[in-house]
Amino acid sequence: MATTTGQISSAQVADRRRWLALVVLCVGQLMIVLDATVVNVALPTIQRDLHFSQSSLAWVINAYLITFGGLLLLAGRLGDLIGPKRIFVTGLSVFTAASAFCGFSESQAELIVARFVQGAGAAIVAATILGILVTLFPEPREKAKAMGVYAFVASAGGSIGLLAGGVLTQALSWHWIFFINLPIGCAALLLGIAFVPSHKGTGTHDGVDVLGAVMVTTAVMLLVYAIVKASDYGWESAHTIVVGVVALALLGGFVRLEARLTHPLVPLRMFRSRNLAGATFVRVLFPIGMFGQFFLGALYLQHVLGYSAITTGLAFMPMNLTVGLFSLAIAARVMTRLGAKLTLLPGLALIAGGLALFSRVPVHGHYLTDVLPGMALFGIGAGLAFAPSISLAMADAAPADVGLASGLANVSMQMGAAIGIAVLASISSSRTSALLARGVSNNAALTSGYHVGYLIATGCIVAAFVLAAAILKDRDIGKAPTAEQRTTLHMGEGETGL
Repeated sequence: MATTTGQISSAQVADRRRWLALVVLCVGQLMIVLDATVVNVALPTIQRDLHFSQSSLAWVINAYLITFGGLLLLAGRLGDLIGPKRIFVTGLSVFTAASAFCGFSESQAELIVARFVQGAGAAIVAATILGILVTLFPEPREKAKAMGVYAFVASAGGSIGLLAGGVLTQALSWHWIFFINLPIGCAALLLGIAFVPSHKGTGTHDGVDVLGAVMVTTAVMLLVYAIVKASDYGWESAHTIVVGVVALALLGGFVRLEARLTHPLVPLRMFRSRNLAGATFVRVLFPIGMFGQFFLGALYLQHVLGYSAITTGLAFMPMNLTVGLFSLAIAARVMTRLGAKLTLLPGLALIAGGLALFSRVPVHGHYLTDVLPGMALFGIGAGLAFAPSISLAMADAAPADVGLASGLANVSMQMGAAIGIAVLASISSSRTSALLARGVSNNAALTSGYHVGYLIATGCIVAAFVLAAAILKDRDIGKAPTAEQRTTLHMGEGETGL
């Protein structure tokens, strides 16, 4: 009897530690999301203080997103090979230290370099979170609940970041938006060491595809650079074309390298999974709307409507709280009843509707009639779409590949965000400059430029909806893959060794 009681007690302790580990993972995710949104509110202040142009201002965001997206795959695979806890703790340390350097930056170059390092730390953290989460919660209902908590924290972090960014920027200075990461990072580091379980990796005896990681990161960096500078050099200039061609050539070389290597960074066999391939493309397009809304919205509210940093943060709160509410309380229930695909599609449709409304905001707009309706639609849609897009991307991952699948789920979103923001910033800036040259007023020219950016973002979400409807296939998220799916995922496993 004593043994039975002891066993029950041990099981309860283990279960409690699982949920405490989820809290730690969410704290890590909160830190990453907090950093992304807190910077958006401070962009106009950073632009004035460090004398960024509108197109080069995108590098404050993209420097972070490029290394974040470029290193996610390598970090995810390293988590599989040497253990996710080690990678998670290392990433927290790098991110926290880089945040301090961002806060002390006093020039464009210093801030951009620090943001590159910060993005690398964020990649190391983010690449392991989903992999640890799906390992901790294999049962479908628990996994849906954990995913809902994860999505809620991600969206709540956006709300906190926007408000905190406004308060810190206006009350102190933009430097403090980075210092806010220091207490969160230190707390997450200590809690991670204490509660995140250690799982032995498969080992690095077969090597790591460093060349592939360098190629794909460099390719994306060059592609974003070409897009950002297109507003200065021109879209048909030799500079833009040459850099763009080099970037695409590197991407093509990366794909060929992965097909030839015995132990690639990205085993191409994984894309035989219909859900993983489809969800990857959807998650490339989805963040163009998400991050585009934050980027263009913050600029519109401050540059055109004249909002302060604090008021801008408050203006975004209804949208972010709506995302959080639907992510935590509604999306998981809808997924359980209807499936992930039928939860994702309405979400994408509502996001597209919200962005379409923003593409019509007037120069003399009013918050209640011109801004809030679009934010409400966008918030509901994003709250519905976030969790199912992750679940579909992770659904068919074999246990040995959860780190890589987590990396793919994140890298697709971050690469979409980096390239998307570069495109939106460059095209909207070009539109504004052309109108100013014709004698159009500053606010009218800015608003027209933002309209073009929002229309492009809307088109990307519509494309994501079409792809999701055509490619994704629903099944019970959280169940083990069927024999046929396991065969598909592991086809060629003898050649890859994964």
